Amino acid sequence: MMNDNSDKNKNETIESIKAYFKGVKAEWGRISWPERRQIVAETAFVIVIVFFFTVAIYLIDLLFKGLLSLIQ
Repeated sequence: MMNDNSDKNKNETIESIKAYFKGVKAEWGRISWPERRQIVAETAFVIVIVFFFTVAIYLIDLLFKGLLSLIQ
């Protein structure tokens, strides 16, 4: 009796996993992928922004280091 219930749960789990992946496959075809030019432009933009903020934080760090050296 216990074994029948276990097999039923196992089969239900397998079927739900199969249904999930069928749904994933169906949705995969509906994805609208960006064009290569857009990806390159947005990647370049992110790199420039990261570089800008890195330099800004470095300069602020130098400023605070200089100010703290005046206090000591």
